Amino acid sequence: MKSLSLLVFTAGAVTLGVELSAARLLEPWFGNSQIVWAAVIGLILLYLAVGAWLGGKLADRFPSLGGLLTLAALAGLGVALTPVISPPVLRLAVIGLNDYLPGLLAGSLFVVLLLFSLPVILLGAVSPWAVRLAVSDLQQTGRVAGRLYAIATCGSIVGTFLPVLWLIPVYGTRWSFYLLACWLLTVTLLTALVNKRSRRLSGFSLLALGATLTLAMLDPGSVRAQWDSQNDSPILYEDESLYNYIVVRAWGSERHLQLNEGVGLHSVYHPDSLLSHGIWDYFLLAPLFRPQGPPAAHERVLVIGLAAGTAPNLFNQVYGAVETVGVELDPQIIEIGRRYFGMTQPNLTAVAADGRRWLQEQPDDVRFDIVLVDAYRPPYIPFHLTTVEFFRLARAHMTEQGVLAINVGRSATDFALVDALAATLAEVFPSVLVVDEPGPPDDLGNSLVVAAVQPTSQAAFAANVATLPLSLPPEFRQFAGQSLSRVRAAQPPAGTPVFTDDRAPVEQLVHRIIWGFLRARAQPHGQLLPAAQSA
Repeated sequence: MKSLSLLVFTAGAVTLGVELSAARLLEPWFGNSQIVWAAVIGLILLYLAVGAWLGGKLADRFPSLGGLLTLAALAGLGVALTPVISPPVLRLAVIGLNDYLPGLLAGSLFVVLLLFSLPVILLGAVSPWAVRLAVSDLQQTGRVAGRLYAIATCGSIVGTFLPVLWLIPVYGTRWSFYLLACWLLTVTLLTALVNKRSRRLSGFSLLALGATLTLAMLDPGSVRAQWDSQNDSPILYEDESLYNYIVVRAWGSERHLQLNEGVGLHSVYHPDSLLSHGIWDYFLLAPLFRPQGPPAAHERVLVIGLAAGTAPNLFNQVYGAVETVGVELDPQIIEIGRRYFGMTQPNLTAVAADGRRWLQEQPDDVRFDIVLVDAYRPPYIPFHLTTVEFFRLARAHMTEQGVLAINVGRSATDFALVDALAATLAEVFPSVLVVDEPGPPDDLGNSLVVAAVQPTSQAAFAANVATLPLSLPPEFRQFAGQSLSRVRAAQPPAGTPVFTDDRAPVEQLVHRIIWGFLRARAQPHGQLLPAAQSA
């Protein structure tokens, strides 16, 4: 009974460990959305249901410990094979993402999830088979079954936290699969050795364990290829942190920070040019929506979504050493910013924390004149940074001359998310304006939604641009002048949702934007479809 209990406990732990590791394996390619989690959890439960049915049927047909240990060893080998088989399929997913091929992307996700079917089905068969072997008195069936299923559930609890708190942060996702497989195969081997009737199976368990260790040792350890086949841009840094798959690429003297799927850029570094030539330049316009214009030396800036520090670096170059606090969830990205992106300004305080939680912990007298929000896990903004409650919190920590700007994604025809953020900000701030970054009409783009504590307008912005001090860099003054035609008052259509902590359908709107964009690309001669209406 003890050996069965240990086996059941381990199977429960490995099952949940595989589920958490599977989600982590998919995240760099498919994102961390509720849809991905629903797909992982739903299919894992389906596989467990199939496994329970199969385990009960096999247990009645082969009521032997040897049969159960064979099944457990096969399950361990299946877990070990998952990180070996998945890379080719995941590379197809990258092609689907980069070339906007939804069929290939969905197919890749489906195939990867099928990879987990064999080991999880086999793991699901362990508990009913163990119950069949443990019952020697029909009068004790319920008690035995309850005890073993409770032990399996306790194992599942351990398996829930083990990858998150230890395996993935210390060893990485791929090695998490190998270590989980080794754990299960070691228990299978020990159980076979302890029980005389099943010792002949110890050789198979030992062989499976050896195969797993061999696969782990031969694994190159890289989550992706070291070169981009499309642009041959060398990778200066690649690693998997607690929160992200991280890549730093070089384009001559220029450097890019890419996270997870790698579709969007999270930071750029142009040592040979003042501006970034991206959405970060538009954050420089935020102070010009205030009556007093450019920030003074005594003012303070808060950046939520610091990444590798592009926005603070631009503020430093254009406005001087303004005191800045940058909040970034991933501490490893902060170190990368210092190492590769010149994020070494003495006036910048980098904080590793969740932006909203950090802001909640600040005393009431901590105030900022400019708040920049650029926290993205493409293609999603974390919902808790888009709600009325969050913007009220931000307003409580802003001065009376403060301004807030948030980066929002869109397509060329669908501004549903931009409208929703504008409508939400209008619940807290008297003035909301939008700056639309120009871009290719056949690609996804960005807008900057700006909210000011004091009433402001396009005319006030234009007046500040016209009177920019000559001491500011001419490149920036020219850029600000060119931006005049891109500023508009926010006018969300009727029915635009206002996001709250209770209901913030960010993912739903993003999915509609992307789906409409893909449909438009599929039209002959690039004809765009009508924009989707706001939900």
